[in-house]
Amino acid sequence: MYIKKILPLLLLALLWSCNSDQVTKSSDYQAYLTTTIDDSKLLKAVDFWTQKIENSNNAYTYLVKRANANTQVFNSTGNIAYLIKAEEDFLKANTIVNDSDAGLLKSLAANYISQHRFKDALIALKKAEANGEKLVGTKKMLFDVHLELGNYIEAEGYLSGIKNTSDFDYLIRKAKREDHNGNLDAAIENMEKATKIAESSNLKSMKQWAYTNSADFYGHAGEIEKSYNYFLKALELDPNDAYAKKGIAWIVFSHENNPEEALNILNHISTYYQAPDYDLLKAEVAEFQNNSELKANALQNYQEAVSNKHYGDMYNGYNITLLTDELLLPKKAIEIAKSEVENRPTPQSYDLLAWSYFKNGDIEKANQIIEEFVAGKTFEPAVLYHVAEIYKATGKTEQLKPLKTELLASIYELGPGMAQKVNRL
Repeated sequence: MYIKKILPLLLLALLWSCNSDQVTKSSDYQAYLTTTIDDSKLLKAVDFWTQKIENSNNAYTYLVKRANANTQVFNSTGNIAYLIKAEEDFLKANTIVNDSDAGLLKSLAANYISQHRFKDALIALKKAEANGEKLVGTKKMLFDVHLELGNYIEAEGYLSGIKNTSDFDYLIRKAKREDHNGNLDAAIENMEKATKIAESSNLKSMKQWAYTNSADFYGHAGEIEKSYNYFLKALELDPNDAYAKKGIAWIVFSHENNPEEALNILNHISTYYQAPDYDLLKAEVAEFQNNSELKANALQNYQEAVSNKHYGDMYNGYNITLLTDELLLPKKAIEIAKSEVENRPTPQSYDLLAWSYFKNGDIEKANQIIEEFVAGKTFEPAVLYHVAEIYKATGKTEQLKPLKTELLASIYELGPGMAQKVNRL
């Protein structure tokens, strides 16, 4: 009798242990995998403002309106052409008013930020700052750009200048600063405060931003269920949110080892949203599946996409990694990495340069760059993995040990395909 009673309990325990890491349910998000984007509907607003421009002697306001409409098309479809069209209209409008409209300069800067043209964004924001109109908003964006450029002292100065612990914009920037400094608990604490403000305001765009960023932070912290639930909250607000769907695809792939379902989600996103990095993620999933044909096709699609001159430097980081790790063209990677360091002299950019030299066989040069510009200055797992490989090659055993421990704890972020590489360190 005892055995008969205990066996079902043991079976339940076994089943629970096998599924205890499962946090997603396809029924939670299946309804969101039916998105179709009708470009013609989105372009109605663009066409409306185009007609206004053509029939106006003073097209300034209409140019700004059309730029905003084109930006919306880009945000909905990922089509880079519309971001470039928006830039062109912002520039034409700015020529008309000769740098006198701080709001327009900030809109232009936001466009440049989307294009990863951070130095150009900084120029526009400094003009807006000199203008003096709505200065707090300008300072918030100046923090963003200085952080992206690796100007951390300047960024800190602007953050101090906008300090307001009851302000959503301040809290999300403080969270970003804490995350950059490796203080993930503090980053999450500030994001939670910001999310409460967003929810009390009931502004859709604010809540959307808070939910997706909270999901990211909780993912970094290994709290996968919270991350998943926030991505679902984002999709409840906007069923077309490609980023939230990508986040769920990553959870399904990296946490639950279900590459087939991850590809199902990614393939759905690709039916309406264009972004080259989604093809790289497909390639990573395909490699995990040992599906060489799918991986080759995904990498080819990525390379064809980024050959579009409109992308400029947006995908430099991805391109460098592709050249070093897949195409085995480290010399070409070094050229791009030098350009990236010039554009954005951050620890992440210097890491890419060091990694390119390392893959080209110049271990001493790689180590020199790591020690001077990277070590202790960033906590991103992908960067730490590069540092660990370079330390291993230079025989820095004691410095390697804590890195390996940290990397083993970051396999979710790195992806399941990295587990073997980390274990070999």
